Amino acid sequence: METDTVKQLIEAGIPGAEAHVSGDGCNMETTVIAEAFEGKTPVQKQRLVMATVREQIESNELHAIGIKTFTPAQWAEKSAEG
Repeated sequence: METDTVKQLIEAGIPGAEAHVSGDGCNMETTVIAEAFEGKTPVQKQRLVMATVREQIESNELHAIGIKTFTPAQWAEKSAEG
């Protein structure tokens, strides 16, 4: 599976999201920034992202995906830290 495909699936499934995806084949790492994460628990954020690639996980096209989630404010803060 291509990183661009995973990025497109996540960004299509979470309106306004920005996804950064790395990895190869069936193992990926992603950082997702979205306003949709505001007020959500870490588990709720993970579930939102997983829902966008559920079909690929179930078909084994995507075996594993590591997920980091941030609101735009959290991302700006993290980016400012260096």
